Amino acid sequence: MLFELRIYYTVPGRMPALQKRFREDTVRIFERLGIRAVGYFTDHIGPDCDNKLTYLLAWEDLEERDRLMDALLADPEWIAARARSEADGGPIVERVENSILLPTSFSPLQ
Repeated sequence: MLFELRIYYTVPGRMPALQKRFREDTVRIFERLGIRAVGYFTDHIGPDCDNKLTYLLAWEDLEERDRLMDALLADPEWIAARARSEADGGPIVERVENSILLPTSFSPLQ
């Protein structure tokens, strides 16, 4: 098992639009495609609190990750949801930080 940490930094003022897209579309699309989310988070304290959404995904291996992320990027419902969310106000995400994490032997998450 491996985990993917994704941090989205939004265009200033666009966090509500990103959260709406996740709440109304992304979470459901992930579930339909078999993408396993461990959790979604906003920062309570720290830099960029108002412009950062962090989430953690769980994968069996990199092959599963690549296959399901390719399916997401080609999914007509995802493409439409992204376009709809950017129709008013333009792009939402300014930049993304992405890490693939391997649990240590002493990690509670394996």
